[in-house]
Amino acid sequence: MIDFLVTKLHDAHFMTMLLAAIAVSATAYTLILPLLAGESLDKRMKAVASERERIRARERERLSRTEKVSLRQTPKQLVSKVVEDFNLTKWLAQEAAREKLIMAGYRGQAPYVTFLFARMVTPIVLFLGAVLYVFVISHLEKSIPVKIGICLAAAFLGLQAPMLFLKNAISKRQLSIRRAFPDALDLLLICIESGMSIEIAFRRVSVEIVSQSIALSEEFTLTTAELSYLQDRKVAYENLAKRTGLEGVKSVCLALMQSERYGTPLGQSLRVMAQENRDMRMNEAEKKAAALPPKLTVPMILFFLPVLFIVILGPTGIKVAAMMK
Repeated sequence: MIDFLVTKLHDAHFMTMLLAAIAVSATAYTLILPLLAGESLDKRMKAVASERERIRARERERLSRTEKVSLRQTPKQLVSKVVEDFNLTKWLAQEAAREKLIMAGYRGQAPYVTFLFARMVTPIVLFLGAVLYVFVISHLEKSIPVKIGICLAAAFLGLQAPMLFLKNAISKRQLSIRRAFPDALDLLLICIESGMSIEIAFRRVSVEIVSQSIALSEEFTLTTAELSYLQDRKVAYENLAKRTGLEGVKSVCLALMQSERYGTPLGQSLRVMAQENRDMRMNEAEKKAAALPPKLTVPMILFFLPVLFIVILGPTGIKVAAMMK
């Protein structure tokens, strides 16, 4: 049986007929498949639409849970008691820290109290841990001033750790907003040009954009609420710019304030702002791509070139060593 198969595989006439039969079958299958599919495209479109609605409903539910947690939570009794007893609001309070907490998505008094508590506890914990490790566990063969310096450095790191955490959270939130903001501007432009008011447009966009960026949907929801109850609508736009901290959002808020004050057409401004934000996003991608070759220089020198030299010069070195022997 094996000899028969080997003989057939080496038979040029048989292999030509076999490949021709496979090609004809594939062509017939390709031509007949659209006829057999029927309304599969409509079914797929309906399935995609229903899946999109399910995703949107799930993200809205997640957003509602996030709003309940971030807007209504109260500080824990232990944390609040420590902050009040040590009067940390006087010694460690920073208005910049409160603004950064808002930019990171932590609103209300509870995150601020927790931040003050972390700024007091983290240096103490790291200092005690460094003392335990340096003087008890490791037995470092260093002088006493060096050991004390290590402990003080750990305490300073603990003092800066909450701020580093805030900066990381802000960068992640701003990245999410920056990526979805041009699409949100397009949706806002469509809503306004269709005749909606600015409050309804913000509310509609906040619902539609939640699948791309929960952070941006939260900000638009808060802006909708502020536009509804604040006496001066300019304050709502200024708060949106402060909460995001992005230049693109600030430019759009400035255009909205100018349109509110002078009655200028808003559609053209939003169209230009959307294109500018897309250009900014593309420029950032181009900057990252342009910065890639310098970043790869050191890894190539350390890892690629030695291996390449070994592969190229290795056989020659082996031959030279053999000739020397």
